[in-house]
Amino acid sequence: MTAAIIAPSRLRHRARLGVRIGLAALAVSAFGAFGTPAHARGPEGIADVAEKVIDAVVNISTSQTVEAKGGGSNTMPQLPPGSPFEEFFDDFFKNRRGPGGPGGGGKGGDNGPPRKTNSLGSGFIIDTSGVVVTNNHVIADADEINVILNDGTKIKAELVGVDKKTDLAVLKFKPTKPLVAVKFGDSDKLRLGDWVVAIGNPFSLGGTVTAGIVSAKNRDISSGPYDSYIQTDAAINRGNSGGPLFNLDGDVIGVNTLIISPSGGSIGIGFAVPSKTVVGVVDQLRQFGELRRGWLGVRIQSVTDEIAESLNIKPPRGALVAGVDDKGPAKPAGIEPGDVVVKFDGKDVKDPKDLSRVVADTAVGKEVDVIIIRKGEEQTKKVTLGRLQDPDKVQAAVKTDEPPPEKLVTQKALGLDLATLNKDLRTRYKIKDSVKGVVVTNVDANSDAAEKRLSAGDVIVEVAQEAVSSGADIQKRVDQLKKDGKKSVLLLVSNADGELRFVALSVQ
Repeated sequence: MTAAIIAPSRLRHRARLGVRIGLAALAVSAFGAFGTPAHARGPEGIADVAEKVIDAVVNISTSQTVEAKGGGSNTMPQLPPGSPFEEFFDDFFKNRRGPGGPGGGGKGGDNGPPRKTNSLGSGFIIDTSGVVVTNNHVIADADEINVILNDGTKIKAELVGVDKKTDLAVLKFKPTKPLVAVKFGDSDKLRLGDWVVAIGNPFSLGGTVTAGIVSAKNRDISSGPYDSYIQTDAAINRGNSGGPLFNLDGDVIGVNTLIISPSGGSIGIGFAVPSKTVVGVVDQLRQFGELRRGWLGVRIQSVTDEIAESLNIKPPRGALVAGVDDKGPAKPAGIEPGDVVVKFDGKDVKDPKDLSRVVADTAVGKEVDVIIIRKGEEQTKKVTLGRLQDPDKVQAAVKTDEPPPEKLVTQKALGLDLATLNKDLRTRYKIKDSVKGVVVTNVDANSDAAEKRLSAGDVIVEVAQEAVSSGADIQKRVDQLKKDGKKSVLLLVSNADGELRFVALSVQ
C-alpha cells in the first residue's frame, strides 16, 4: 500500500549503470559546490532533528503463516519487500529450469507445507513505557509482530488496536532498557514549503533519514472516507510505511502512509496522515482498543452549481442531506432531506468530506449546533451525536399487503417517460413498497437527465422539494419553475431500495 509499484531495475543492470550514475552525481556535486547558494541545499537543523529523534524510530517486523504453493526445493524464499536480494532471487527462480521449476517436468504445482512470510515497515515510540504507532497495513494479518530498536534490539510486540479507515495501528512492547519517545506537533500550523524530515526503514535499510518540503495540505486522494493527507517530496519508499514525518522542532506532524510511483521508488509524491488525525485515533485506540466515531445519521452529497441555484444558496457550499436515517440522531433534531449543512459545531462545512471528518472526530454523546440552509434561510438544529457502527447488511423490508393494481399513466417531461407506480411496475423494477413517487420508465439518451445518470426504475419522490405522485404533478411543477425564470429544477430521486439523492435538471 506504500506505492503503486513496478519492480525497479535488476541488479545486473545496476553494475553497468554505476559509472554513468557516478559521473552524474559528480556533475551535480560540482554544480552544488560552485553554482548553488548554500541555503538552497536546505536548513542546517536537519542533522540536529535526526540526532534528537533517531532512537525513537523503530523497524516493524512481522511474520505470517501461509499455505505454500509449488513446493519443493525450487520454491522461492520469502524476503522482506524491497530487500536488495528480492530481485536476485526473483530472476534466479523464474529463469531456473528443472523438475518442479518453471518449464520443468516435475510437480511444480503441488502445495508444500505451510511456511512463514516476513515483511518490514516502520514505526515510532510515543511513550517510554513501550507504545508504538505504525500503519495498519504494516501489521495486518500478522501472526507475530516484533519491534526492532535503532540499536538492533528485537522485542516481541502486542497489538493494542487498529483503525482501518485511517490506516493506523498502536502496538505495545515491554522495554528492556530506557527508551526515547517523541511527541506530536500541530499539523494545522504547517505551511506549504515548510521543511520536513522522514525517518524509517525503506528497502530494509533501517534508520534512513530524508528531507523535503510540504507540497500540499488536506490532500484528498480518494483512498478513504477521511482523506486529508500531508503531501511531501521527502523521499519515502517501500518500508517507510508507518514511520514519522517530523517538523524542524523534532515533533511528529504526520505518519508516512503511501506514495504514488510508477517505478516503485520515490518520485517526490508521498502522503502522511496529519498528526491532528493521528492524535485522536491513537488516544482512542489506547483507551478503548477501537475507534468510537461520532454519527449524525444522514446521507450526504455535494452541492453542485445547479443544485445551489435551485436551493438559492450563494455561493455553492456545504453538504446536501440526501437522506436521514430513521434511527439516527439527525431525525429527532429536525434535519430533513434537502437541508444543506454549512456549519457543524462551530466549524465551517465547505463540502461533504468536511462534514464526514468533523462528525467522525466529535465525541459520541456530545450535543452540537448544526447550522443548515432550508429554502434559502439558515436554521440552527441541536443534535446529540450517536456512535458510528460498522455497516451491516441492510435487512429486507417487511412485506405489507400489496395495493390493488393501478392503471398505468404515462407522461413525458424533462426528457423522461414517467408513470404512476403500480404493482406491475414495482415488480418489474423490484421497487420496495416503502418507496413513493413517480417511476421513470425511459430516458431520452440526448437529455440532461441521461447525462445526470437517471435511468429506468428510478423513482422521482419530490420536485422542487414538493412531493409528487404522477407525471402530471411533475409537469405542473416544471411549468411553474419556467414561469418563475428558474434555469433548473431540483429532483429528489430514489433507487429501488429507497436510497435517495438529489439531481438538478435544466428546464430550458
